[in-house]
Amino acid sequence: MPRRRSIRKLDLPLLGVEAAFWCVLVLAIGFGGMRALSGLPLLLNQILPPGLMAAEAGPPNNASVTFPVAVRADSGLYAPQVLAAGPGFPQWLQARIAFAGTGSAQGAGAAARAVPAVAIVIDDLGADGVDTRRAIALPKEVSLSFLPYPDTAPEYAREGFRAGHQILVHVPMEPDGKTDPGPNALLTSLDSATNISRLDWALSRIPGFSGVNNHEGSRFTADRDALVPVVEHLAERHVFFLDSRTAPGTQVVTLARAFGVRSAGRDVFLDDTVTPDAIATQLARAETIAREQGVVIAIGHPHPETMDALGRWTAQAASRGYELVTASDAIRLKTERDVRSLSAAR
Repeated sequence: MPRRRSIRKLDLPLLGVEAAFWCVLVLAIGFGGMRALSGLPLLLNQILPPGLMAAEAGPPNNASVTFPVAVRADSGLYAPQVLAAGPGFPQWLQARIAFAGTGSAQGAGAAARAVPAVAIVIDDLGADGVDTRRAIALPKEVSLSFLPYPDTAPEYAREGFRAGHQILVHVPMEPDGKTDPGPNALLTSLDSATNISRLDWALSRIPGFSGVNNHEGSRFTADRDALVPVVEHLAERHVFFLDSRTAPGTQVVTLARAFGVRSAGRDVFLDDTVTPDAIATQLARAETIAREQGVVIAIGHPHPETMDALGRWTAQAASRGYELVTASDAIRLKTERDVRSLSAAR
């Protein structure tokens, strides 16, 4: 049986702290004799991590040891221990939602959903100061999404962030057809390294961002091979992905959630037709979805007609029985709802 190497035999020179410790210990024993050793446990408790001495003197090898893990109440659902790539929802998220549906958590969840939640996102911001500042003047629960390429976008994004809004990056992505999504768009014809470099450029342009949504992107968001490296990178950066849903075949939500990225799709475009009547109709549609499903995400643009309508609607939202929430809160609520539906179907 090979002998265990003596702890006194050192092959490497001691580091400064270790050397100082042993020098102090030798001098203490030399001058104080065995009485100096009585203070050794106290000394060790001061220099070693808390609880280590107790753990070393604790249960035998065949016993189990449990360590309490403190979780902040405001950490939310999206602080996973493990991010797993695969179909459906990550296992940690399914477990968390299942727990939230039991006991006292169920009551809290029901209370939170008693009022229908409406998230409004204004994108295409950053190029025009008048339009952008009208969006910033809306209630802070309205989320603002800035194009990365206008020269003025960074400063307007700072203004929006200082006003309390949640900030998104409106990342240009390849559309079907000949529409120009703008410079540095993510393209299916580019390799993943180039697309990631373009994504990082876009993110670097908008200070204070929490998430992204796609500008155009009907082709890119439907291409699984092109999209996977993007959602992997967003997972590394802990950024949520709101799918603008510019194509019926979009893969964003499925892939993003599989890689641990918070994601959901918008439900309503408010101003595909830019007239007061058409915008009012779309706002009414958003209200209906919110009542039926508990949460809705609506995307609008900084047209004067849209800003006028939203100025009136947001001022009346609470009295009409709706709660304005940020994009990330709506994504959380939609994800919880989808996981519950998936669990009930099994």
